[in-house]
Amino acid sequence: MDSVSFYHENGYWLHKEPLFGADRFGGLCSLFEELLANKDPDKRSDQLDVPHFSEPRLFEYLMAEEVLDLVEPFVGPHIGLWSSHFISKEPSVGRATPWHEDSTYWSGRMDQFDRIVTVWLAIDPSRRENGCMRVLPGSHESGFSEYEEVDGASNLFTRQVKPELIDESDAVYFELEPNECSLHDGRIIHGAEANTSDLRRCGYTMRYFSLERTVIPERNQGHDVYLCRGENLGGSILAERP
Repeated sequence: MDSVSFYHENGYWLHKEPLFGADRFGGLCSLFEELLANKDPDKRSDQLDVPHFSEPRLFEYLMAEEVLDLVEPFVGPHIGLWSSHFISKEPSVGRATPWHEDSTYWSGRMDQFDRIVTVWLAIDPSRRENGCMRVLPGSHESGFSEYEEVDGASNLFTRQVKPELIDESDAVYFELEPNECSLHDGRIIHGAEANTSDLRRCGYTMRYFSLERTVIPERNQGHDVYLCRGENLGGSILAERP
């Protein structure tokens, strides 16, 4: 089965080869370390959300041909940048990421959610013991499951898909080397266990959407989206790249 067919059936794909050249990837890692060292002291290391809003150098990676060429078969030739997020789980203290669907958190912000893909790029080795991402294959048909509240002190989010809807024996764990990545549908149920190891686990999520879909401006005030490739067929309001 080819990558696109596998992705549409299962909701994910593992790209088990380097995304960037060694020098370019090294530059991204250095930039992350700089952002981590200079972050707001009130923020945890897993809260470096939308860093490209304040750090324009990240656009060199977010709009890199290597990334867009990887994404295009999954969302089509008209590609918009939706968001990005460095998620760094510190050794032994990293919070769990409860089972969730990204689409639930984005409810109302886009007219449709079937053409959003997240590239999860490993900055550090990502292993089961240090809290690698895990998904429930084929769970991307709905995108809006029932949720319950969870403790925000020990979890990255304060809600999770109800446990009775989850069969953890079906979970696939995304173990990746640095510079390898996974791609997942914005509707798939996914999460990650807490980092109980002595190794940090950082990933950079780069999120893209089809510009055939429309971003709802009233629900996205202060959240800029950008043209990466192709045409703005859905008529979304797009920001100029810095």
